[in-house]
Amino acid sequence: MVLAGGVSANSYIRNEFAKLQEEKNIKIYYPELKLCTDNAAMIASAGYYNYLEGNISDLTLNAVPNLKL
Repeated sequence: MVLAGGVSANSYIRNEFAKLQEEKNIKIYYPELKLCTDNAAMIASAGYYNYLEGNISDLTLNAVPNLKL
């Protein structure tokens, strides 16, 4: 089983998966903490610079998961 992404830096989740690994004999793979990042800061930065350039949307904007920045 693989634990990845920003949530994998959560110490409670890591500990619970470690218990699961021992109790159920399931191999858990997860990266070092320094590699467990979240993209929230990148999205916020992109939004900030778009705002400064005057790129503002109204409330009809919808989420597009593969939208190009």
